[in-house]
Amino acid sequence: MRKLSSRAAGALTNVILAAIVLFVGTVCFLPSASAASGVNDEVYYEGYSEDGVSLMFNVYWGTEQVYGILDVLDEYGAKATFFIGGSWADDNVTCLREIARRGHEIGSHGYFHRDQKGMSFEDNRAEIANSVEFILQSTGVAVTLFAPPSGAYDDTTVRAAKDCGCKVVLWSKDTIDWRDKDESLCFTRATEGVTGGDLILMHPMQHTLSALPRVLQYYRDHGLSAITVGENLAAEKS
Repeated sequence: MRKLSSRAAGALTNVILAAIVLFVGTVCFLPSASAASGVNDEVYYEGYSEDGVSLMFNVYWGTEQVYGILDVLDEYGAKATFFIGGSWADDNVTCLREIARRGHEIGSHGYFHRDQKGMSFEDNRAEIANSVEFILQSTGVAVTLFAPPSGAYDDTTVRAAKDCGCKVVLWSKDTIDWRDKDESLCFTRATEGVTGGDLILMHPMQHTLSALPRVLQYYRDHGLSAITVGENLAAEKS
């Protein structure tokens, strides 16, 4: 075999070294499975039910509308999940207890509606734990779900929620009823393209209450049932 010249050997060595550096760099900087998946593996944007959808009401206001929503849900034999703000609950214990009495699911929506993204673990935990404890003491209901205010969260929020025994829940459909005070828009956003497993965000607004009977009738007509978030998540497929 003919020997390589010193120049050719040097060039070959450089190519091999470059390939090694490229390979090592790629391996080192590719995210691991856990890093790539990130926090979203522990945050639920949808459920697993094939024929159940979940209406989620975030409550920091609208006590009168909450009572109306409860009546409509009863009329249609539907269940929903109410994510309760602790400061609202503190002023509306009777309404909070009525939600529980009628068999609906109660989750935490924090205590003071703070943006929990970027907060310390201790502050995150206090916002969740204080609301969870107040709900438990007021209703006897052990809270296992947490919906971060404004949908703002980070890894610290998720860790704090876990420490309080809660799963973090967001949504797959947002009616944006707090901003667009329009009954027709609320109906459309709660029904358009809806499928089993959807988590649908609402608030206790008068136009939302007005749209609710049509929303529930639409689900019924299309073979869907309104179930709690907990039921939806429990239907996880194997």
